[in-house]
Amino acid sequence: MPHCGPSGRHHTGTSGADSPSTVTYVEGMEKMHQEMMIDYTGDADVDFMRGMIPHHQGAIDMARIGLEHGTDPQVRQLAEEVIEAREAEIAMMRKWLADRGQ
Repeated sequence: MPHCGPSGRHHTGTSGADSPSTVTYVEGMEKMHQEMMIDYTGDADVDFMRGMIPHHQGAIDMARIGLEHGTDPQVRQLAEEVIEAREAEIAMMRKWLADRGQ
């Protein structure tokens, strides 16, 4: 019998929906989407930066899950690259916002 997971989606419990990595991915996606719901300022540049920070953090979190649970060398390499690139971009966006008093 299907049950409703944390996202409100129905899962049968017989698929990969209950695997540790899937549960963690779903939780991370829900957190990212919630944090992306910023209070908009009306300044497209500021709002872009403020919304992209949690989006990029979500990518970092997903990459870390991939490293924790995955085994494919190519996927692991990509995950490491995602973490490095998104961390640098988040730092740049935070500085950009701080320089503008945001």
